[in-house]
Amino acid sequence: MKKVREEYLNDKINYDKKQLIGIVSLIIIFSGLFGYVYEFIFYYFNGGMKTFYMQGGNFLPWINIYAIGGIIILILTSKYKKSPFNVFFISLISSLLLEFTSGYILNHLFGLRFWNYNNEILNFGNVGGYICFRSVTFFGISGLLLIYFIIPFCIYLSKKFNHKKFMILCLIILSIVLLDEVYNLLICKLFDLPSAIKIYKSLGFKYV
Repeated sequence: MKKVREEYLNDKINYDKKQLIGIVSLIIIFSGLFGYVYEFIFYYFNGGMKTFYMQGGNFLPWINIYAIGGIIILILTSKYKKSPFNVFFISLISSLLLEFTSGYILNHLFGLRFWNYNNEILNFGNVGGYICFRSVTFFGISGLLLIYFIIPFCIYLSKKFNHKKFMILCLIILSIVLLDEVYNLLICKLFDLPSAIKIYKSLGFKYV
């Protein structure tokens, strides 16, 4: 693993197409899963450590904005990954812009509010409830985790398996995740079907 990380940071790994597709698919999966776990834990503490709250709008434990952020960080830090400071700073700024822009657009154009730091603990530096110091700092740290641990781990897995089988397996998992996303964002609304949130609430699960 250490060797893979060093090779990755020094651009000494040659990827074939199948391997690269599998790695990117895994990054998307892990980034969305990471976001779900983070929010699941955070809102437990935010709620007074009495109740666990479901997060996201899918059946699976995956949140799309974290996956989008992960890919943005991957792209923007590709030339700077040897410098943890640059990775942290780029991750912080890009996450800040993504979170503020998406939150503002969803709220003002579509009337949707998926997060609001006005109602949360540790919200110093809060701007309109869209961003706060704690959130962007955490995302900066998450960028370090992504670049120096998650991506090397994905590369390590890709080297352990046949590239074609690795790609197919990763694409199958990603397709299931994205189908879940499409269903809850679009299909359930078009055909008046129950969303994941509605079903989970009917089963007694709580949301923030």
